[in-house]
Amino acid sequence: MAQRKLGCRTAAQRKALIRNQVTNLIWYGRIETTLARAKEVRSMAERLITLAINECDNNVQVEKTFNNDKGQTVTVTVQNDAPSKLHARRQIMAYLYEIKEAKLDDESKSAYRARTKDNKYPCVEKLFRDIGPKYKARNAEKNCAGGYTRIIKKGPRRGDAAEMVILELI
Repeated sequence: MAQRKLGCRTAAQRKALIRNQVTNLIWYGRIETTLARAKEVRSMAERLITLAINECDNNVQVEKTFNNDKGQTVTVTVQNDAPSKLHARRQIMAYLYEIKEAKLDDESKSAYRARTKDNKYPCVEKLFRDIGPKYKARNAEKNCAGGYTRIIKKGPRRGDAAEMVILELI
């Protein structure tokens, strides 16, 4: 697949730049960048969102049996990812960078640790829990697929006159 050169960058620098901007787009919902970068980020972000849409509801109920502290056998029913969803999750985790959740202003260190204990990859979880179901419902309502991002042109940048845009999730 042919890609834009994005200036005098090596392939590794270009891939890292696109990964960083896709991660920030998913985490924050909008980014400000140049037009050429936005077009590259848009294609990759749409792929990841489509992957999340196809697998967001793909869960399996499993019964787990274990012994508790008193030696009693306990059976618990839990929700696990189906194999296809686990594969999609691993593909997305391999592409996106890991972003830590921000600590709230009035939150103590122990409260922050307790809140973020179960969520190792918050960006991937946001993609599967929030973004995927939202766009899945939108696709069913409008009977279409794709078009999850919007590019709004801002005008030329001071200094080098590069066309600046805002790239956002719709």
